[in-house]
Amino acid sequence: MAENRDRRDLLCDAAIEVLAGEGGRGLTHRAVDRAAELPEGTAKNYFPTRDSLLQATAERCVERYWSELQQAEAHSAEELRALLREMMDRALTVNRSRLLAYLELHAEAARNARVRQTLARLTRADLDLHLSAQRAAGLPATRQSAAVVTLAVNSALTYLLTQPPDVLASYGLDDLDAFLGRLIASACPGSGLAG
Repeated sequence: MAENRDRRDLLCDAAIEVLAGEGGRGLTHRAVDRAAELPEGTAKNYFPTRDSLLQATAERCVERYWSELQQAEAHSAEELRALLREMMDRALTVNRSRLLAYLELHAEAARNARVRQTLARLTRADLDLHLSAQRAAGLPATRQSAAVVTLAVNSALTYLLTQPPDVLASYGLDDLDAFLGRLIASACPGSGLAG
């Protein structure tokens, strides 16, 4: 069967929505067909096994994330803070389903080597982006400072999706601008941002 790229992307985007809404156990070919509003059996034609469906979904998450990352630019510590804030805001709103699917895919990656390899590409790209963004912002960035920021932002997103307001406040996540300012100042002491 000749593959239709648009339909494949539609199915992968539907799989992201299914993962976000129903979790890993809810990801079936039928659920994806329903979410994509396509005839039953369509997803199975493109992705014959659940593993191939998971792999394609992980690849689509990487592709969509990478597309957004390539447009990111910051030329100062304050612009970097604003960029991180914008990325976090988007992750919690318009990209919420993708973030939830990404978390589900991480759980799958613990048991599935192919999904783990695909997500590792995203993880490496994420670290590289944080390093180049810190350097472009004129910060005394190292791979370690980029790793600190990357890990903190990713953990913060997980907490923002899953924790009640009192827990968020205890971690300083009730004021994201202040949190990001402290994070950048801690990771890159020469940033000029207040801690």
